[in-house]
This record gives sequence, structure tokens and C-alpha cells, in this order.
Amino acid sequence: MLAYILRRIGMAALVMFVALSVNFSIPRLMPGDPVEQVLAAASAAGGQSGNMADTARVMRARLGLDQPMWRQYLSYLGNSARLDLGVSVASYPQPVSEIVLAGLPWTVGLLGTATLISFVLGTVLGALMAWPKAPRVLKVLAVPVVVLSAIPYFILGLVLMALLGIAWPVLPVAGGYPFGVVLNPDIASALAIARHAVLPGLSIVLASLGTWAVAMRGMVVGVLGEDYIMLAEAKGLSERRIFLAYGLRNALLPQFTALALRLGLLVSGAILVEVIFAYPGIGYRLYVAIGQKDVFVVQGIVLLLSAAIAGAMLVLDLLYPLIDPRVAAGHA
Repeated sequence: MLAYILRRIGMAALVMFVALSVNFSIPRLMPGDPVEQVLAAASAAGGQSGNMADTARVMRARLGLDQPMWRQYLSYLGNSARLDLGVSVASYPQPVSEIVLAGLPWTVGLLGTATLISFVLGTVLGALMAWPKAPRVLKVLAVPVVVLSAIPYFILGLVLMALLGIAWPVLPVAGGYPFGVVLNPDIASALAIARHAVLPGLSIVLASLGTWAVAMRGMVVGVLGEDYIMLAEAKGLSERRIFLAYGLRNALLPQFTALALRLGLLVSGAILVEVIFAYPGIGYRLYVAIGQKDVFVVQGIVLLLSAAIAGAMLVLDLLYPLIDPRVAAGHA
């Protein structure tokens, strides 16, 4: 078990090192100077005056972009180890960490809750759809569930916005809270935030529910003919115990792998959903940063995404032996 844990930790560290290197290289290989591009956009909007060449030179020096590439790389590795993501070019001198942390709770709260709800409901529904002795009404749900699995988040978001936000205006269609309202740690603010999260959250749940259910249905069908299922039935175990302990549990490993990847991707957000609903999460901020060519914010969010995926996979690898002891024994 110790050797298994050390291997997984070493693999996660290697993945992070590669992700750091790629994340450093790609923005610097792109054509154009990010400082000049931001200053040119500010000048065109009337927000920049004076000698732009001098301003660009000073900003490059403060951002460390005037140093040799190898020194920038070493500084980047050291700063990343200290969780220093640098300074935003478009919102200079605001730290990137402030921008990321401002959007992170919104994304984690919305997408984390929506993903877990859709995972639980979709997994149980898919397992019951495949189970021979499940109620017949669940079999009827197969068609609408398959249809939902083929619809992207943002399409459902637009449909829900048109129905519940415009045609029948019962829910807000934009923002994370009412405009002009100052949020406080009280029930009224919590209810206002929850109300604004209903439409984007519902679009994610409905679109994800079908995917989880269809995947789980196929995996449960694959375990129905296994010897341990027939042995459990021969022992006279209850149908509920056979379903939960022998059918559902043995089909869950691929689902947990997909869940870990999905949770790791939360920090990037369902970008189109957040953009459509102007939801102030990480995905919306990434979209804005790309439009502003703010490479340091983009780089910081991508780094956070890589760390989240690596961390989620490491946690999943450490939990695998508890779900299936054969993993630690070297059979997986």
C-alpha cells in the first residue's frame, strides 16, 4: 500500500511539473507582446496617454518580461511554488490571485453543487434503468435521458433563459446576485445568490444527468452476468443488498474517475454557461481575460485548472483501494 501511495504522489508531482512547463511556454510562444497589446487597446479606448513605449518598457521590467527566458522560467517555478500567480496586465497592478480568488467561490459553489447533484441522480437512475427488477417506469425514462445527454449546457441554458427568464419571468437571467445589492453574511443574501444560481445550475444538472445515467447504465449491464451476482442471488440475499453492494459498487469505478476529472475542471467553469448568464465565476473571468489578452490571468487560471485536475486524480487514486482492494494489490 505504501509503495502504491508513493507512486501515485510521484506521478502527480510529475504531472504538475509538466503542466507548469507547458503553461509557461505557450503564452510566450504566441505572437505579439501582451503589454503592447493591452496598452494599444487602452489607448484606442482613450484610457492611455503619453509615451507608450516608455510605459511598456516600465511594465515589462516590473512584470519580469525583460529578463532572459531561462530566468523567467526559474522565477515562474519559484513563484508558483509560493502560490504567487503574478500581476494582471489588463488590471495592472492587481494581483492575479485576487482575480482568481474573487471568482473561485462562485464557480465552486455553482458547478460543484450542480455536478454532485447530477452525478448522484444520474448514477442511481442509470443503475436502476439497467437493473432487471427495477420499476418499469424507470425504463421509460431512458429516451428523455438519452436526449438530454446529447444537449450541451449552453443550449439548455438558452432554452431555460427564454422560458423561465423571458417568456415566464420567474427567475433572474444574469449575474450572481441582484444589481446594486451589497452582499452580507445573512439569509437574505444567501437566498438572493441561490435564486440567481437556479437557471445556470439547472442547465448544468439537466445536461449532465443524461451523461451520467447513460454511462452508468452501460456499466451495470456489464456486471449483470458476473458470477458474484449469481452467487449473491443463490445465497438468497435481498434484492436491495445485491443492487447496492454487488451491482452498483462494482460498476462505480469508471464513474468516480469521470467525477474526479469533472470536479478538477470546475475551476475553469462551464465557460459558456457563465458567459451566457454573466455569472461572476472563474469561467467568465477566463473569457474576459482572453478577450483582453491578459496572458497572466489566463496562465494563472490554467495553472489552477492543472493543479485541480492533478489533485482530484491523486485523491481518486488514493480512494480506489477502498472501493476495490484489487487496485492496491496491483491488478489495476
